[in-house]
Amino acid sequence: MTIFSKIDQNAADHPLHALYARFRGRLERPDSQDYDALRALPLANWDRKPALIARVADPQDIAAALEYARTTGTEVAVRSGGHSTGGFGACAGGIVIDVRDLTSLEIAEDLSSVWVGSGLTAGEVTLAVEKHGVIVGFGDSATVGVGGLTVGGGIGYLTRKHGLTIDSLLAVEIVTADGEIIVADADNHPDLFWAVRGGGGNFGVVTRFRFRLHPLPAFTGGPLVLPATPEVLAGFVAAAEAAPEELTAIVMVMPAPPMPFLPPQAIGQKVIIGMMAFAGPAEDAARALAPFRALAEPLADLVRPAPYSSMYMPEDPNMVPAVSIRTLFVDRIGSREAKAMIDMIDRSDAPMRMAQIRVLGGAAARIPVDATAYAHRNNHIVVSYMAMSGPDAIGRNEAWVDECLEVTSQGVSGAYVNFLADEGAARIRDAYPEATWARLRQVKRRYDPDNLFHLNQNIPPAEADIA
Repeated sequence: MTIFSKIDQNAADHPLHALYARFRGRLERPDSQDYDALRALPLANWDRKPALIARVADPQDIAAALEYARTTGTEVAVRSGGHSTGGFGACAGGIVIDVRDLTSLEIAEDLSSVWVGSGLTAGEVTLAVEKHGVIVGFGDSATVGVGGLTVGGGIGYLTRKHGLTIDSLLAVEIVTADGEIIVADADNHPDLFWAVRGGGGNFGVVTRFRFRLHPLPAFTGGPLVLPATPEVLAGFVAAAEAAPEELTAIVMVMPAPPMPFLPPQAIGQKVIIGMMAFAGPAEDAARALAPFRALAEPLADLVRPAPYSSMYMPEDPNMVPAVSIRTLFVDRIGSREAKAMIDMIDRSDAPMRMAQIRVLGGAAARIPVDATAYAHRNNHIVVSYMAMSGPDAIGRNEAWVDECLEVTSQGVSGAYVNFLADEGAARIRDAYPEATWARLRQVKRRYDPDNLFHLNQNIPPAEADIA
């Protein structure tokens, strides 16, 4: 439904006029000069055209936009960084609540915590805090917004050392579906605070996050490139599982891109790129990295002491690929499983394609399963397949990632919600165990009973009790 379908927008009492009167930020309509740039998403899978983009300036703007949506029956999409794998940062004919201008950042004087606006990216927050010798663990991309990443969980380079991003979350400021502005933490609205730690954008629009800051006096990291053989890949995963918790590794199996540090003969050949992150002294890092370096003669080894922000690989802002992605948890990756994964790379013609493995455990596994809405604390390996190319190849790429999922599945239940594409209700259920799902639906019923926030990996509200 478009926002002008029911009521004459020229009428003096049209809710749009009331919204303009109250709004402090910017309201962009399709005839606005910046409309196309503002509605565009970082992924080319979708070309959705909202009727209105509300670039909010504060929580009160969000409350006004939500009141407008409720009054007119308008669909609501919420955009932080826009990297949603389901394209949920835009909508067709509705209103986009765009939080990119909520960029406040307040570091506590004792460096124990930081309040972060939900419009900031992971890279921006990292650069701001690391100069003080402290850190928050986000994902592996600088341009991803902290909003969507955090409410889905947040698996990144410090997962084994400090847990998921949500494990460092102390509080949120959030605007609920009825326009109420709430601070939720362990003592205030604890049910809502539990739900936003892994339940996605189902419960409101988060405007600020308060994160615990972790000391990071020394860091060693960077890419380690090895030949792609089943033995090397299986050995890499085993070494990552056995490594001290200070070491978190994200490994990619892919055709080698044209990187200047790789030998020319390696370009286009399948390689293993391990992004190594060690939070601790350099001498300890050297010992932890030795088993990985011993797996094979490295094609490139750029792992060295550096700022944590150096882990974010450069991204071309002009590159807007279509991305197909599937994800699952597995129990093991031995030589047989590694061979199957490597062989799958040859079954796609996408210019950029990969299998990605993240070994979890450590601090993330010590959090009780029911402590947050992310409940996969006992699943220690998450695998994702991605194919990136132009929109004309989406069909082929979708078929490939589906095949990868089938080949790799070991019958392990669960899925990481932030890596789910728009795969339907059944896959959303896979992201939450039954008890977690039931509890999330109850929280949804309390804070969004009409499911205003449904353009997401949606959790419908629980049905009313029958007397």
